[in-house]
Amino acid sequence: MSTRVPPDRARLDRPALVALLLGLAGVGYRLVLTLLTVPAANSDEATFGLAAMHIAAGREHPVFLYGQHYMGMVESYLAAPLVALAGPAWPVLRLPLVALYALFLWLSYRLSRRLYRPWFATFTVGLLALGTERVVRDQLTVVGGRPEGKPMVLAILLIAVGLAERRGRWRRPGWRRAAAGLAGWCAGAALWSDWLLAPYLAVAGLLLLHAARRELRGWPGLLLVAGFAVGVAPLVWDNLVAPPGADSWSVLRQLSAGTGPTPPLVDRVRGGLLTGVPLATGLCPVTGCARRQEWFGVLYPVLLVAAAGLALVGYRRTAGRPTATRIRPVAQLTLLAGAALTLLSYVRSPPAATDPLANARYLAVLQISLPAVLWPLWLAAVACWRGTVGVVGRLVGASATAVLAGLTATALVATGLFLTALDAPRADQRRARELADAVRRTGLREVYGDYWTCNRLTFDTGERVVCAVLDGQLTPGQNRYRPYWRQVERAERPGYVLPVDSPAERRLRGLLGDRADPARLAEVAGYRVYHPASAVRPWR
Repeated sequence: MSTRVPPDRARLDRPALVALLLGLAGVGYRLVLTLLTVPAANSDEATFGLAAMHIAAGREHPVFLYGQHYMGMVESYLAAPLVALAGPAWPVLRLPLVALYALFLWLSYRLSRRLYRPWFATFTVGLLALGTERVVRDQLTVVGGRPEGKPMVLAILLIAVGLAERRGRWRRPGWRRAAAGLAGWCAGAALWSDWLLAPYLAVAGLLLLHAARRELRGWPGLLLVAGFAVGVAPLVWDNLVAPPGADSWSVLRQLSAGTGPTPPLVDRVRGGLLTGVPLATGLCPVTGCARRQEWFGVLYPVLLVAAAGLALVGYRRTAGRPTATRIRPVAQLTLLAGAALTLLSYVRSPPAATDPLANARYLAVLQISLPAVLWPLWLAAVACWRGTVGVVGRLVGASATAVLAGLTATALVATGLFLTALDAPRADQRRARELADAVRRTGLREVYGDYWTCNRLTFDTGERVVCAVLDGQLTPGQNRYRPYWRQVERAERPGYVLPVDSPAERRLRGLLGDRADPARLAEVAGYRVYHPASAVRPWR
């Protein structure tokens, strides 16, 4: 009797098994951080959580983040069913992102293995399994766009390669039609979710058209267009009904322009390469990069050029052959073009120079292209250790091995340092919980507070306390969800939850005078809670 294992149940080979173990470690690491609510939450993330509550209750169906016209709400819709079942809680809100990270890791492995080599794909998974605070914050906090956008882009690239090669299941017409529709939906939904993905979506779309222009005739092409229309429909509809100047394109242009003079190009390039790239790659703590950690930013454009040269050589060697044979170097060039366009777009913006630490999050999508960027190093290192090159080749290969080892060691050390500093975010989360409990015990239902307090407090209390935002002068601040402001405005005796000795608290005490101390109900977690006998609204 034959003991051969059926193809669809074949055992994992060694690279796949190691990749699976590394991937499970990366997912488990992020699951533990999610259960601990690390990194700590904030009011931006709370706004997504409140939207998930509203979606779960059927009260709202937002297209963009409250108070914005460019950040899609895919993450809130994903979290809504869990919030409906388990109630509002930070781990519940973040659990879908752990699943999205696992999907990203799997798709990255599949694409890397298909375009390069099995053990290189495993190495890529190992690097992506690590994560400093900057990296895991982009992956685990519900702030829109990047966690869901990266697997969508990878799915489009894999579909393009599969349609071109037409192997196995890709020969089935039904499979190709479904894949084309999925690729279209991923492109539309990713564009709605975050415009930051536009460079990758553009080059992925070109790859799809190049690889499968014949396959997309007829039903597959119609389903591709239909899928894109469905995915992008929320964005299109909201922009059609938006007031003049409030559409996504106008808002994004205003944000990109910034305020004040544009910093010199050299400062923007320095901020993008020496700070942004190492931070986004997980080589630096969130507080910034030391000189010894900036080296990968200097090397990054060199690797982009080298990898592009290798891909072009591979493309020329397959000249005259069918598209199925030439698709791999073209897909490699697509990954490199996406990274280059993203980096160029970033260094054009003033924030790359004015605040590179905070804005390095916009380079998180470069993780999509990590295999393509590191491929020249791997190729040179393997050639060196196999002894298939001359003296110069061995020297280059030894250097490439040292770079890969240094990259891995730096990422490991940076991740370890992050794990030794979990007390601060956990303490911050604990203080927020204490504040929410203290405000609830006072019996207050409507309060005023600052921006970084309000929506977080409202989410932590499950909307049992509703908070409206004031600035340091006790005048209306950035209120993302206007119904909260209107509710607190209607309250006869709203409370005030203000950081101790903040400009807002000093202003309030000045307005209350001798009534300030009698109005104070509690002091907890660095805040003071006031409940004056009559409302204090100096803007009226």
